[in-house]
Amino acid sequence: MMTQPNTAQEYSVHPATRMGHVALTVANLENQILFYEKAIGLKLHWREGNKAGLGSGGADLLQLTEEPNLKRYRGGTGLYHFAIVLPNRRELAIVMARLFALKVPNSPTDHVMTKTTYLSDPEGNGIELYCESPEDGSWTIKDGNYEARWADGTWSDGREALDVDALFKHINEEDKLDTPVPAETRMGHVHLHVRDIDEAVGFYHGVLGFDVMGVSKGIGMAFVSAGGYHHHIGLNTWNGRGAPPPPPDAVGLRFVTVDYPNPSVLAQVTARVETAGIPYNKTDDGYLLHDPSQNGVLLRSIR
Repeated sequence: MMTQPNTAQEYSVHPATRMGHVALTVANLENQILFYEKAIGLKLHWREGNKAGLGSGGADLLQLTEEPNLKRYRGGTGLYHFAIVLPNRRELAIVMARLFALKVPNSPTDHVMTKTTYLSDPEGNGIELYCESPEDGSWTIKDGNYEARWADGTWSDGREALDVDALFKHINEEDKLDTPVPAETRMGHVHLHVRDIDEAVGFYHGVLGFDVMGVSKGIGMAFVSAGGYHHHIGLNTWNGRGAPPPPPDAVGLRFVTVDYPNPSVLAQVTARVETAGIPYNKTDDGYLLHDPSQNGVLLRSIR
């Protein structure tokens, strides 16, 4: 099990820390680009050989690398979903209306403090599309149980069916469904399959310094974040405790990216990685390492 560094006081990462792009290994780059452009509304930022980057016009949100002879495996660690956050309900409504028009299967869900829908890309990678709605209420993990409360105090399990008709009222007559997502769209959070919750929390909290927002061992789930956000990283053992990492020929997650606000914060975290004895590779983009479940994590500074 990963141990926490022997520090004099508990470390909390800089509150401006955010999630950056998610890198996927794909079997068919052309099909994946087409899906993310036409269905999700991302823009193709660049393409070089077997690699491509997509996003909302600024930094990449998604990087794809095609490799030959890949397969989809089930039951291991890796990506549960990555979650793209839209700036408001109108923009989420436009994306969802496009998904319905294209007959892309998706599951609209009301988490009270977020409105969301879930789907998968053509190779089985999980995607969440959401907007924030804290004015509607909030959620917490209390006594190991996940629960939500509407603004009037009414209890919710946080997984209600989304009122799609009400959401679609935010779409104007002049809105076009084939427009790309707006520039404010960003990577909101990622949710990972891990082999052990305590071990994973020991890494993301004890080493990288994300704050623990809630742990439910009964559900097999934990949330960690920076700056008080509801969660930047979700962790679950829903593929089984002790789940193995995917084989080398698997489609899916290469790594998730953690963006630190400046080189000083990055240096603090990498020093903690070294103290914990975790191996890493220094690349042109940052420091690439793996969590105890062998999920790839790239640490980098955005300045």
